[in-house]
Amino acid sequence: MNASEEKIALEHEAARLFMRLYEKRFGISMRHIWHNEPARPDVSCYYDEQKLDLEIAHLYGSEVEAMHILGRALTDNTHKELLSLLRTPPQHRLLTALNRLISNKAEKTYNTDRVWLVIRNANPLWTRRDILSHYQQLHMPAQHPFEQIWLIGDMHGNSGILALYPPALTALEQG
Repeated sequence: MNASEEKIALEHEAARLFMRLYEKRFGISMRHIWHNEPARPDVSCYYDEQKLDLEIAHLYGSEVEAMHILGRALTDNTHKELLSLLRTPPQHRLLTALNRLISNKAEKTYNTDRVWLVIRNANPLWTRRDILSHYQQLHMPAQHPFEQIWLIGDMHGNSGILALYPPALTALEQG
């Protein structure tokens, strides 16, 4: 499987996982996904029989951490960078990485009427609880294309989903 095929497979897996967790939590049907071409969000589905697009992102921390987690070969330089990163407290890396990811996705434009951002936490050092405890420090851009932003707490969805935006949804998580 090449890198492009692997990326699409990860996106589909994350979309299916999110849809299953969302449906279980809220009892609203989410069905039939398909992959989109660039300029559109990664995946489209039906949300209660209405079309909804999902932009999928994976939260690793850094490119080097992603390579390590995905089992890719590290060069001497990237190995040294990984060791340096691992000396930085995980919570600091979490907040930096999550803010950077949301900010980068917020700058994109999508050819769609409705899009949600779904972020899957792929870093085993971070938990849903860590993310929730740092929620108040997240920087949500004033302008972004997302109707809602969700986070899957871990690669397998065992810790469920967490609403990051809009504020009305996030208030439910805090209470």
